[in-house]
Amino acid sequence: MQLLEGVVRHYDWGSIDSIPELLGVRATGEPWAELWLGAHPSAPSSVGSAGLSLDGLIAADPAAALGSNVASRFGGLPFMLKVLAADSPLSLQAHPSIAEAEAGFDREDAAGIPVDAPHRSFRDRNHKPELICALSEFDVLCGFRDPVATLAILNTIDTPALDPIREQLHANQGAGKLNALLGHLLTLDARDAAALADSVFAACGTDGPELGRREREMVVALGARYPGDAGVVTALLLNFITLAPGEAVFLGAGNLHAYLHGTGVEIMANSDNVLRGGLTPKHVDVETLLAIVDAVPIYPDVQRPAMINGVATYDIPIPEFSLQRVEVNGVQAMAGGPAILLCIDGVIDVGTQVIERGAAAWISAEESTIELSGRGTVFRAAVGVLDT
Repeated sequence: MQLLEGVVRHYDWGSIDSIPELLGVRATGEPWAELWLGAHPSAPSSVGSAGLSLDGLIAADPAAALGSNVASRFGGLPFMLKVLAADSPLSLQAHPSIAEAEAGFDREDAAGIPVDAPHRSFRDRNHKPELICALSEFDVLCGFRDPVATLAILNTIDTPALDPIREQLHANQGAGKLNALLGHLLTLDARDAAALADSVFAACGTDGPELGRREREMVVALGARYPGDAGVVTALLLNFITLAPGEAVFLGAGNLHAYLHGTGVEIMANSDNVLRGGLTPKHVDVETLLAIVDAVPIYPDVQRPAMINGVATYDIPIPEFSLQRVEVNGVQAMAGGPAILLCIDGVIDVGTQVIERGAAAWISAEESTIELSGRGTVFRAAVGVLDT
């Protein structure tokens, strides 16, 4: 086991104090949005006192670091663990499947679009499923809401600007998909989009019934940050959920979502493929987003896994990663690596090393089992179940 030092990312939507508080350091006044723990090539974590990068350590001996099965299947560590602290909303976004990522990456390569170009949609050939587990109350927009329920909420917003949206929702009841409505909102010209967003924003700022109150308050917050952005209206089509600490939601390919506020532990496949759909000044690739979005209404599966012998295991249907929350109270034996441990509370002994609140550790595949002792809470991020 070796101590792992993550990399902090400062994005404008980040919290000023959540990550510094976790790490036990002084806040600097700038937003601390994410703490990256992993071997992502753009910001790999440092391992041990010598400061060797995790991706360098893995590359030096992949079989020892990852095990031969993981090394041959993925070529590197297939996941990244993050602490994500949002004080303001992230963009509306969706991620492609592996097949869509491969085709999109090859298509943009053939067109000669540089990988780092602002208007490029596919940065790599991988998918980017993710799971967010709340450390504080965490507000999320997640997938399309049932049209009947959305229509009921929109009927509490007193503006004729929503009439075309209400008509399409009524027509889509039972139709199964909302692609046409999303396409309508994404293809509005700038003036029409601004008129719609501003009218809905103004209407949501007035008193209304209890039904839809949270959604109207959300629109007021989004509209103040992104005036004239039709994504403010798109947000009303999505499920608005609040995760309690320990609860999680898995976001697969095509799920249109946005993190609104809160601090959580996020685990994701190593990829930078993000297709944005609004609430952002960045590039919105309408054609590609519409091609990859799953517009079938869902009800989000909020996970509340039971603790079994001190371990809560989240349900993750892909092989790249798994996540467990471990409540240590004494001695706890666990599977070893390849894995990353993140302590969010207490003081935990791991072999000859100690991790306390905010500290992380790398467990190589050479350690098939580990023993945790002490009192506290640890997240264990590891590879999922591989096909035999």
